[in-house]
Amino acid sequence: MLWGGHSGGLELRKRASGALALRGRFPYNKRAVLSDGGRTGRPRKEVIASRAFAYRVDRPDEDIHFLVGHSYDRPLASRGAGSLDIQDSDDALTFEATISAEMQEVSYVRDFLTGLAAGLIMGISPGFRIPPPRTVPDAETVEEEDPSEGTALIRTVKQALLYEVSAVTRPAYPQAQIEARDWQTDAMPELAAMATALKRWRA
Repeated sequence: MLWGGHSGGLELRKRASGALALRGRFPYNKRAVLSDGGRTGRPRKEVIASRAFAYRVDRPDEDIHFLVGHSYDRPLASRGAGSLDIQDSDDALTFEATISAEMQEVSYVRDFLTGLAAGLIMGISPGFRIPPPRTVPDAETVEEEDPSEGTALIRTVKQALLYEVSAVTRPAYPQAQIEARDWQTDAMPELAAMATALKRWRA
């Protein structure tokens, strides 16, 4: 499984039912540094092209999960369960996850919401696989960076199999930080109160 992260935003709203709706956006065509090359190697960069994840996203029967930290032991929502809606466009992959009131009582979900309220979980990162060349010959390409910009090798992911999207503390790419100023803050006071209560409980 490969992981990546790009600049995006996460929007949080609380519904009348008590469920939380989390909306995220993962923009395409953003270049990220995966490795600086160390002392002797060459830097490596990556770009995920428009609609690279379309194969599984466009098939409603293909289950896709929303996880904490790429862990299937910590699911927040899934398309198969009817709690994740995910859409693709030329500009970005967008999703909305519904976290029910019951799920909010689960310990790892409470931990996630506490980290979210504290501004500690700030990244969006997809988990995907590249299809084999026998199936999709041009799923990815590697090229030299423009010498005027540097000496990196740049991999462009053109087609990939998306299995999950995760909320992460530190995404693979610096651009993957979730900016708090982009959030809708309807539910944030309650999440902040939850964080305070959990700190008291753990003390």
